Amino acid sequence: MTALFPSVALPLAAFDLHIDGWTIAVGAMCAVSCTLVGVFLVLRRMSMMGDAISHAILPGLAAAFLISGERSSLTMFIGAAAAGVLTALLVEWVRGAGKVDEGASIGVVFTALFAIGLVMIVQAADAVDLDPGCVLYGLLEFTPLSTVPLLGIDVPRAALPLGIMLVLNTAFVLVFYKELKLTSFDPALADTLGFRSGLMHYALMTLVAATAVASFEAVGNILVVAVLIVPAAAASMLTDRLPRLIAIAVLVAIGAAALGHLSAMWIPAAFGYKSVSSAAMMAVATGVFFAAAVLFGPRRGLVSKLYHRTALSLRIAREDVLTRLYRGDEQSREIPMEPMGPLTSRLVYGRLRRDGLLATDELALTKNGRSQAADLIRSHRLWETYLEQNADLPPGHVHYSAERLEHAIDAELQAELDAEVGTPAVDPHGRKIPREQGASS
Repeated sequence: MTALFPSVALPLAAFDLHIDGWTIAVGAMCAVSCTLVGVFLVLRRMSMMGDAISHAILPGLAAAFLISGERSSLTMFIGAAAAGVLTALLVEWVRGAGKVDEGASIGVVFTALFAIGLVMIVQAADAVDLDPGCVLYGLLEFTPLSTVPLLGIDVPRAALPLGIMLVLNTAFVLVFYKELKLTSFDPALADTLGFRSGLMHYALMTLVAATAVASFEAVGNILVVAVLIVPAAAASMLTDRLPRLIAIAVLVAIGAAALGHLSAMWIPAAFGYKSVSSAAMMAVATGVFFAAAVLFGPRRGLVSKLYHRTALSLRIAREDVLTRLYRGDEQSREIPMEPMGPLTSRLVYGRLRRDGLLATDELALTKNGRSQAADLIRSHRLWETYLEQNADLPPGHVHYSAERLEHAIDAELQAELDAEVGTPAVDPHGRKIPREQGASS
């Protein structure tokens, strides 16, 4: 075990506040900027649009170089942003003209523009120095080494465009929150109410393109695609309320930036390997948060679903035990129980005895157990009567349907059901329907 899992001592002394602090800060600015617009891509079911724009800006970069003959950041930014907007326009045009769904139109435009960009670079602009590793992973660890003065403080050069995009995206979400919410969930209603959903769509696509371009140099393609979608997708597993979804997605983005860089510093070293790219580990960290949300989300998480499904099965098994014992007492004979595994049997009978519904030394109902069983039998026989009266089922066919329905009823619905069927004294089989528990005899 020691060889497989060596003890991991966190080398806190290796953490440089200036270098590592700025690395995390720049990564967090990128992640939050992308997440703020990515939330609305996820809500609009356009998650692939971020991936498409991040690849389709390649011809914009090549065209900007061919026209200007230089590789300045502003020129490249304008060219890439224009390509991003063109991508959004073409996707909408292909979807409308070709009568295809959003995913198909994104696939067509994304691959076409990416191929055109590659041809432009290879055939006409092969002097451009493109490092595949830089394109994929960026140069996040080196951003603190290239600084510019700002208000008397040396800040990483990459922090300036990312900071501007962070401010722009935050202001966009705050100012147009109502319009974004309405056009994301119901664009037809938004148009009817006077909100221009098309304008909001292209404004959002422009910001997605601009954010992707501003992030590329520092963090590369992989992290941009990841933080555009994954934090919002993870947050959507935890809540349905938009303000909470945005807040959780932003927290996930910040957490992924910090966890990713620290993981890149310490985990490979603990296992004897060289450090890895911080941007790539930040992308991995977003996946870790998403996996945690998928597993442990309170409503949609797999663990939560398994727990509720198991609890429901045990409750039904307990109620079946109570009703079979009640019918056995009613008919003065023993009715065999449904077979259960050893663990299920222990859980079911143990819970019934702890709740005081079964006698501790024999398989017999207590007073409270008989009262609860009578309530279940009353629901069952009222359902049988209802099904016979309203579904025209013969008496011999109502038992199994009623057996399923008896577990999903509360006191209010039981009272409504009783009034609906005319408060009968017996069920379709002629058996007595127990009176409402608590009613005077």
